[in-house]
Amino acid sequence: MRIIDIHSHVYPENIAWKAADSVRDFYEIRGDEMQGTAQELLERGRAAGISQYAILPVAIRPERVSGINDFSKKQASQHPEFIACGTIHAAMDDIEAETQRILDMDLRAVKMHPDTQIFPIDDIRLYPFYDAIQGRIPVIFHMGDHRYNYSHPVRLYKLMLQFPRLQVVAAHFGGYRMHAEALDVLKDTGCFLDISSTMMFMQPGEAERYIHFYGAERMAYGTDYPLWDPVTQVERFLQLKLTSEQLETIAWKTAHHLLNLKNPPC
Repeated sequence: MRIIDIHSHVYPENIAWKAADSVRDFYEIRGDEMQGTAQELLERGRAAGISQYAILPVAIRPERVSGINDFSKKQASQHPEFIACGTIHAAMDDIEAETQRILDMDLRAVKMHPDTQIFPIDDIRLYPFYDAIQGRIPVIFHMGDHRYNYSHPVRLYKLMLQFPRLQVVAAHFGGYRMHAEALDVLKDTGCFLDISSTMMFMQPGEAERYIHFYGAERMAYGTDYPLWDPVTQVERFLQLKLTSEQLETIAWKTAHHLLNLKNPPC
């Protein structure tokens, strides 16, 4: 089966393990103890049958945004399997300039992690960014950590009312540890979702029910590497009781559409 991973992360080799470990500490889970390097992602991804990866960077500090976006673009130039995506920060001095640079660099999506960046999804400082990218490239939000309010699904619902042409991917079934609450709020918004970092916390049959409620055409596959091993995540995904058409849609067709890719994955 063709697979595009719409939700993965890599870090510079000299800090990769430290960065990956800090992510594990943030979530208070050990995950699969992956290293966080491009080489490991490619090796484990090949073993899992993954063809392409959207590399999602996150800038914790606003002054790091431009450099991190450059790193993402460089990784994609070095590894044809990688799809370069960007990040943004609400506290940037010139958010309009970096937004235009993201578009000029042909980054295919923008990732935000409000809970680690410490600003709400609907922060008014982000409005120029949302206005500029709506109808052009999607924004992928970490969603629904029950410990914080920055990424609450209600905030996303309100944001989508403000920017109706904004293409949104609500990660983790719309809510990392609050996917049930997310369903009530997001099911009729038209937003897309990814399935990363959630199924291992669900009861048997629960993932299938959410996919049925939202529709497979709104769901995209993601590993959330380096939290999780791509091999074990693909195995878990392929065990879902779905039709072959639903599996194929989630595995690559939704991501292919969202990221505006030209050719199907090999």
